[in-house]
Amino acid sequence: MTDSLAATLRHEFRDEKVLIQALTHGSAGVKEGETYERLEFLGDRVLALVIADLLLKTFPAENEGDLARRYAALVRRETLADIAVEIGLGVHIVMSAGESDAGGRENPSLLADVCEAVIAALYIDGGLDAASAFIRRYWQTRMKQSVNPPMDAKTALQEWAQGRGMLLPKYSIENRTGPDHAPTFTISVSVGDSPCATGEGSTRRSAEQAAAKALLKMVQTND
Repeated sequence: MTDSLAATLRHEFRDEKVLIQALTHGSAGVKEGETYERLEFLGDRVLALVIADLLLKTFPAENEGDLARRYAALVRRETLADIAVEIGLGVHIVMSAGESDAGGRENPSLLADVCEAVIAALYIDGGLDAASAFIRRYWQTRMKQSVNPPMDAKTALQEWAQGRGMLLPKYSIENRTGPDHAPTFTISVSVGDSPCATGEGSTRRSAEQAAAKALLKMVQTND
């Protein structure tokens, strides 16, 4: 199984154990420290370094604020989960039958975490060049899709509020349903005396983004 993933990653692992660890979920019954979680910590930092370097080279005329907006869009968990789906990462995750039957292989949060762990495995086994080659292959196209720096809904709502001298948006968790491995969050957001808007998502961040997008649509219609 790892051979087909290694082919997708375009890297021949000298130590296959590091890739297996990157793919191993806690439900598989392994010892503490033998799951993807420690590698996820490292992969997050490697991704940050490579993306920051790519942004500086790709957009030499942009200021720090514009680069930061591009960076946030590229390293967010939704992007990682999308790439995990693109490379078929879910089928390679080592987990219990129960976790798999409950939808663990399609869980966006888990896919994002394991994707970061795989980046760490590439870094440990092949150095920065191996990790960077993978990141460039899947992130560079996304990086160039937008001529203007992207602005997520939360940032856009905050700028809308600040531009009118209003308080910052206030987010609240209204509900959380579903099992721990596949939760659904319902988040509400309001700005000053504006009506509340709500949004749902599989992570708190995605639910906040959905709520911000809904409120933006409401207030911009009334502007």
